[in-house]
Amino acid sequence: MSFPAFHKALKTDARLRLALMGPSGAGKTLTSLHLAQDLDAGPIALIDTERGSASKYADQFDFDVLELDSFHPEHYIDAIYAADEGDYGVLIIDSLSHAWAGKGGALELVDEAARKMKSSNTFAAWRDVTPLHHRLLDAILGTDCHLIATLRSKMENIQDKDEKGRTLIRKVGLQAVQREGVEYEFDVVGEMDLDHVLTITKSILDPNNRTTC
Repeated sequence: MSFPAFHKALKTDARLRLALMGPSGAGKTLTSLHLAQDLDAGPIALIDTERGSASKYADQFDFDVLELDSFHPEHYIDAIYAADEGDYGVLIIDSLSHAWAGKGGALELVDEAARKMKSSNTFAAWRDVTPLHHRLLDAILGTDCHLIATLRSKMENIQDKDEKGRTLIRKVGLQAVQREGVEYEFDVVGEMDLDHVLTITKSILDPNNRTTC
């Protein structure tokens, strides 16, 4: 009987899995491109779900783009496989939120399945959609590319006080628009606000570190 062989672990074999969360306008796309360029890991591929918005930076960065107009998880999976076959060093998914709440995304697929079952109860409809979502996560974790995924955050207005005690209304980003807990799949998680401040809230390299830049 043969057994699988162990081999020495090498840090150079590791690939970045980074999630950037924040509201629209926080600068997630631009930051992703800067980070991808700074990795200096080879050609950059970008999956664009934002109607070509990433291409506005084509004069600043060298990257190839694939624009999706339907956000079925299978389309993301196919695009990730295409990046692997294209020998890209870094893959940006901008954004992963559309695979959840966009046209053809997971929530829409669940609603369609519930309609076919003629039921208002969507619990059973997740039976087919959940494995599809897991396949997308497997593709993200399994790609040979360094991967940066952006995630939109839900917005909420909160009351705050300035240094003189006056009431201010401030917009803050809350939970990412994706399945709850998806951020746990990434090695590094950063949150961006409307002032373009990036705070690293999770890093497997230093789990106690919280860095703002």
